[in-house]
This record gives sequence, C-alpha cells and structure tokens, in this order.
Amino acid sequence: MVEIKQLAVQLRQETGKRRNRRLRASGVIPAVLYGHKQDSVSLSVQADDVEAVLRHGSRFVVLTGALNQRAFIKECQWDTWGQEVLHVDFTRVSEHERIRLTVPVELRGEAPGVKDGGVVKQVLHEIEVECEPASAPEKIEVNINGLGLPGIIHVENVAFPEGVRPLTHGTTVVVECNEAVEVPEEEAEAASADGAEPEVIGRKKAEEEEEA
Repeated sequence: MVEIKQLAVQLRQETGKRRNRRLRASGVIPAVLYGHKQDSVSLSVQADDVEAVLRHGSRFVVLTGALNQRAFIKECQWDTWGQEVLHVDFTRVSEHERIRLTVPVELRGEAPGVKDGGVVKQVLHEIEVECEPASAPEKIEVNINGLGLPGIIHVENVAFPEGVRPLTHGTTVVVECNEAVEVPEEEAEAASADGAEPEVIGRKKAEEEEEA
C-alpha cells in the first residue's frame, strides 16, 4: 500500500505577486486548494515539505494544520531551471475516487532496430490516464528493448502500472523505429548556406498568480 504523506498548511490571507515573492524568500510556497464544487482556499506550505513529498514519488497527500483534507497535487509551477517549486495546486479528492491526469512518457532500454540502421522517434510525450489518487504515477515508462526495424509501439502495447487505465486511444503511436532518411548533399549544403539555426525550445517559465 502506498504511504500517504502529510503536508502542514496555513491559510493565506494576502495574495499578489509581491506577497508571494516574500513568501518564497522565507522558504514558503503559495498554494491553492479547489475541487468538489467547493470554494477555493488560498494556502501556504513549507517548500522543503513539498519537495520531500515530490521526491517520495506520490502526489496523494493529507493536508493538516489549517485544515484536514485529502488532496492530490494536481500541478506544480517551477522556476525557469526546473529546480524550485513556485506554486502548488491541490485538488480535493477522496481515497478511492478515480481521477484523470496527464503524465509524461519516458523510453527505457535500447531498440535493436538501431543496430540495423534504424532511428528511434518518440511520437507521444504525454499520456492521459485514470486511476485512484494513491496509484497516480509520476511517469509512464515504455520499454523499447523489443523495438525492431521497422517497428511501432502503440498505447495498447504499453504495460501500465496496476490500477492505471490509459484514456489516450489504444492505436495512438508512442514510439517508432524507421530507416534513417539521408539528406542529399546538395540540400544539406543549401541549408548550411542559408545560415538557418535550429529552433531551441526552452522550458516555459512558470507563471505567477494573476492577482496584482
């Protein structure tokens, strides 16, 4: 059985960017609790406590202190470098309630098709699943040790953790291995001459609360 971590929270009376910056400077993170058709509640929680829960790998928690409520860490907003949590969204849940969430997909292993000259391309990077809060995975790992050339792994071929049901259609392609496409030398030289630079996709900086 998954151990349910506790998080001590306090009610947050003041909101706004300036106040939130002061909170973070003191090691406290602003948070919001919502869901179950009840009013949203502004909270604050110790940054170290949140990071400890995230390291533990479970997002199902019991909020204590200012209130007593089972909750699920629905979303964390991170800084530009992905090192510090800036804000936490909690949603109210019951222990056996089934929830929907989107989790990242990670490839594991080495595809034999690569040795035959193939190239592995991950098509699906996130997948929507349904499960009880205590079973919520941090990620879905896809084993590609059997991916030959040519080869395709669909959602329906992925082994999901017990109690986790995929909502993404089963025929959706997760990863494929195909023959490498050679670029004609003339085209490569033309592209080089154009001086085009590849697009760099950076991590989007987490937005702070909209309240002034």
